[in-house]
Amino acid sequence: MTSVLKRFEKAYHLRASQTMTLDEYLELCRTDKLAYATAAERMLAAIGEPKIINTSQDPRLSRLFGNRVMKQYPAFHDFYGNEDAIEGIVNYFRHAAQGLEESKQLLYLLGPVGGGKSSLVERLKELCERQPIYVLAYQHDDKKIGNGGFLMSPYFARPLTLFNVTGMSGEVASEYGIDPRYFQGVVGPWETKRLKADNGDLSRWRVVRIMPSRLEQIAMSVVEPGDENTQDISTLVGKVDIRKLEEFSQTDPDAYLFTGGLNLANQGIMDFREMFKAKIKMLNPLLFAVQERNYQGTETFGALPFDGIVVAHSNEAEWDKFRNNKDNEAFIDRVCLVKVPYSTRVTEEIKIYKKFISSASADLRDAPIAPGTLEMLAQFAVLTRLKAPANSSLFSKMRVYDGQNLKEADPKAKTYTEYREDPENRTEGFFGISTRWASKRISQCFNFDPGETAANPVHLMLILVNEIKKSDLPKETEERYLEYIRDHLKPEYLKTLDKEIRTAYLESYHEYGQNLFDRYVMYADHWVNNNDYYDQQTSEQLDREGLNRELEKTEKAAGIANPKDFRNEIVMYVLKYAKNNGGKNPDWRSYEKLREVIEKRMFAQTGDLLPVISFAPKGTDEERKKHKDFVARMAERGYTEKQTRILVDWFQKVRNAA
Repeated sequence: MTSVLKRFEKAYHLRASQTMTLDEYLELCRTDKLAYATAAERMLAAIGEPKIINTSQDPRLSRLFGNRVMKQYPAFHDFYGNEDAIEGIVNYFRHAAQGLEESKQLLYLLGPVGGGKSSLVERLKELCERQPIYVLAYQHDDKKIGNGGFLMSPYFARPLTLFNVTGMSGEVASEYGIDPRYFQGVVGPWETKRLKADNGDLSRWRVVRIMPSRLEQIAMSVVEPGDENTQDISTLVGKVDIRKLEEFSQTDPDAYLFTGGLNLANQGIMDFREMFKAKIKMLNPLLFAVQERNYQGTETFGALPFDGIVVAHSNEAEWDKFRNNKDNEAFIDRVCLVKVPYSTRVTEEIKIYKKFISSASADLRDAPIAPGTLEMLAQFAVLTRLKAPANSSLFSKMRVYDGQNLKEADPKAKTYTEYREDPENRTEGFFGISTRWASKRISQCFNFDPGETAANPVHLMLILVNEIKKSDLPKETEERYLEYIRDHLKPEYLKTLDKEIRTAYLESYHEYGQNLFDRYVMYADHWVNNNDYYDQQTSEQLDREGLNRELEKTEKAAGIANPKDFRNEIVMYVLKYAKNNGGKNPDWRSYEKLREVIEKRMFAQTGDLLPVISFAPKGTDEERKKHKDFVARMAERGYTEKQTRILVDWFQKVRNAA
């Protein structure tokens, strides 16, 4: 047997059920609190301890989270931009585990379509499967029922409640060091029947350690109410098995099918999908289950225990309709609401797309994505989810929401905290395009060109425009979305591509760039210190006004808004660097602000740029070599040759049109 198969077999055995006597179980309870823990406590154990992040140590996080200390849970590491929702979910389980009001409430995730609610619920189910539960079992002689072995409680009853029958829960709690609150709960009809049959003899009773399972519906269930005509309370509480009525009476628990969502989810999780589409009459057992920890079946036997978690989720329209009905007030009071909006941060939205791509087929995972493609899609998505500000541009607001500092770039833009505290912005993230819609556009982009499985921003813009026009959107929304592309994404990408092309072209001109850098620093140093400049080799002499004119040749090309502060900043940086590096100036590319200034100066003085980057036929070997070098440098920056051709053609067309 191969090592892989052996490891599988070992892992399978670890998850296999284990049977123990009641005495063995009680002894286990002395040392292992999880042996009798509530579903909320087991969920907390599965989630694990969080990683503590001091946001004051990171400039971006500091701006977004106000220097507060945050908790990051590894169990939810791939849910990007949902920090508040995850914290709300964990707090629900923490408070429920402490026996607070949340222990009598269901967890309700509210958010827009395709915002990640279902994914969060699936992750909770996955976590639930990591911790075992302990279930009462009974040994039958009747071959028809138990096959001569141990039959587990059909609704996964907890062992400790058994002692409530004789009022011994306090005594057992004291002897084994168990908190008395873990004995709360009713003894179900299935156990009651067998206790009466054996006159209280517990020798046939056992405890089974078993792992929750979505596939086997062990402590896990999914409930969908269906349409109004087919809704049936048995979906939640089970029903009589008419095939057994010849053998058992209708009120006998052995004639009952414990296949309802509450039956199957005891000690685990019930996923109630589209809950508010159900009639209130159907929801009544749910109300009792979460509040009283028991509920009534369709027959007249005793109440059934429920010690699980109910998780529901829907969009705002369903929630608003349910909430506005005064008949539902009692139920609404039993809801712990956690909002799950779309991401409103570009960086996190990109991570979501990368997660989507990583789960695709290998050929798609490895397909080339031109730089800026996912960023453009994320920007478009976030723009649709934000409300336009009064004083600054929506694009600036989007950048602020991504944690950028815009004090210099857009002084009118507010801080992130100021935006979020504005009541007008409370619904942001609950409208706009869904992450699911955006993911489909990624799929289209990869398959846009029949000759190459790849994605680039130019094709993405075409796809976005076409899909917006095809979608059945209100006219005003359609125009606004197209405006985002025309007025924000296209011009911003033109700037980005301009920089990419220029950088790839000019990387072979390092010495020229260093000379421009050194000369600028020298001029700025003399200007800042109010000294005239004299070059002994060329006899060039410049007074303060002459220095200013020379400096402006570089600064104006780069659009420097405050030359005085910029010059002082550069001189201080270079002096500090030179002091620590034997008097040498830094590399001209090492200081981002001045590097961009120098590049723009070089670009302004380089008239042969377009002929080199163009894919048109070249007249000389030198032009062909320059073009080949340019394509090679673009490849180093993440572009295929075909992507470079597409983007350069688009760049030239847009520039010529302008």
